[in-house]
Amino acid sequence: MRCTGCARVIEQPELKENFRCVECGDLYEVVYPSWSAGSQAEIRKPNASAMRWLWKERCGSNAEADQSGVWRFREMLHVLRDESNIVTLREGNTPLYQLRKVAESTGIEQLFAKHQGMNPTGSFKDAGMTTALSVAHELGFDWVACASTGNTSAAMAAYAARAGMRSLVLIPEGKIAWGKLSQAMDYGALTLQLRTDFDGCVRVLTEVVKRAPVYLLNSVNPYRLEGQKTPALEIAEAFDWEVPDHLIVPGGNLANSSALGKAFLEMKHLGLTTQLPKISVIQAEKANPLFRSMQESCGKTLEPVEATTRATAIRIGNPASWKKAVRVIQQTGGYCEQVGEAEIALAKAEIGAEGIGCEPASAVTLAGLKKLVQQGKVQSGERVVLLLTGHTLKDSDYTIAYHRGDLLKPEEIGELRPEIEVTRRNAVELDASVDLVLRELERAAGQ
Repeated sequence: MRCTGCARVIEQPELKENFRCVECGDLYEVVYPSWSAGSQAEIRKPNASAMRWLWKERCGSNAEADQSGVWRFREMLHVLRDESNIVTLREGNTPLYQLRKVAESTGIEQLFAKHQGMNPTGSFKDAGMTTALSVAHELGFDWVACASTGNTSAAMAAYAARAGMRSLVLIPEGKIAWGKLSQAMDYGALTLQLRTDFDGCVRVLTEVVKRAPVYLLNSVNPYRLEGQKTPALEIAEAFDWEVPDHLIVPGGNLANSSALGKAFLEMKHLGLTTQLPKISVIQAEKANPLFRSMQESCGKTLEPVEATTRATAIRIGNPASWKKAVRVIQQTGGYCEQVGEAEIALAKAEIGAEGIGCEPASAVTLAGLKKLVQQGKVQSGERVVLLLTGHTLKDSDYTIAYHRGDLLKPEEIGELRPEIEVTRRNAVELDASVDLVLRELERAAGQ
C-alpha cells in the first residue's frame, strides 16, 4: 500500500479503518513494486503474451473464479493470500456494444458502450466489491459497511450475503432510487436512512468503523479499485489489445475513473498494450466539484459543493478519490466536463433508442461526448468508449417521468426541446379497438 500523497508505504494489516494515511491524510493505492525491473520478489513482472492467452483460455473454464470477469484477470490482482477466500457472483465479462445510431448523431464513426450495468446487481460496483469483500472475508470480519447513494449498498449487501457475512448500509434519506434501496433490503442489509446527504453519511460511518469491528467498503478502500480496474482489461481484450482513443466515464465519487486509469497505466507498463486512451470525466452541472477544481486550479485544490442532480448515483459533492482522478486525467491527456439535467435526460433516451438501457448517471458520458466533439477535443475518426455504470431498472421512475414529460421544467429544456420531443415515447391510451390500434400503427410508421 502506497499513499497517493506522501508515498508512505505500509503493509496490508495496518489498513482496517478509514484507509487514509496517518501522515498526510491522502488515500492509499495498491502497488506492485515487484513488477519493476530488477526485482527479486516472488511476484515478477509477468509475460504479457502468456497472460493474454491464459485469460482467454479461462473463458472456457467451469471454475468459479475463472467464470468471473474480475478474477479471470487475477494475475493483476494480488490482494488475497488464499484464493479459496474469493467471494464471487460471476461478475464482469460485461458486453461492449457498438452504438450505431448514436454514432451518427454525434459524428463519431466508432462509438461503443461498455455496459457495467449488466453485472449481477446491475452496476459497476460489483467489480470492486468482489475484491474488497473477499479481503474482508479473508481478514475474518463478520460485518462490512458502506455509505451509499444506492449502487454500492446493493453490491455490498449481495456479496456479504453470499459470503455469510452481515452488512450495514447508511443512506441519505429521500435521496436514493428505490430500485437500489430494495436490493440492499432484499439481500439482508441493516439499512439506516440518515437525515443528511451522502457526504454526511460518510462522516458518520468513518466514526462507526473506528468504534466497532466493522470493515469499511466505500471506495476509499483501495481493494475496491483493484476490482474496478478490470473493465479496462476487458475493453483492451475486446479490441485485441488495441486500446480505444478515448474512454469517457461518469464522475461521482471518482473511484471509477481512478481505477480504470490505473489499469491502463499498468497494462502499458507490463507490455500488454502500447498506448493509453484519453480518459475524460463527466459530471452533472450541480454536482461538479471536480469540474470546478479543474477550471479554477487545474486540479490542485477542490472545494466541496452541495450536490443536486436527478442522476442520484453521481450526487456527490465531496468526492473521496478526486486527487486520483485528477492524476489520471492529466496522465492520459483527458478532460473534465459538466452537463445539464436536460442533456442527461436526452442522452439517456438516445442510448435507450439503441435497445440499451442505462441509469441516468451513465448517460452523462454521451452528453459529455457531445460537448467534447463540439469543442474539437474528440475527432470523428477516433474510437470512443462510453462507460455505462448502471442498469436502466436501477431508476425506472426517472425513465417513466421523462417519457411522460414530468421530469424536466420548461426552463431546463431550453434549446433542447425539439430533440427531447422527438425522443419522448409515452404510452398512448386508447379504447380497445382494432381500428384505433391500426391507426396508431400507421401514424407511427409514417414518422
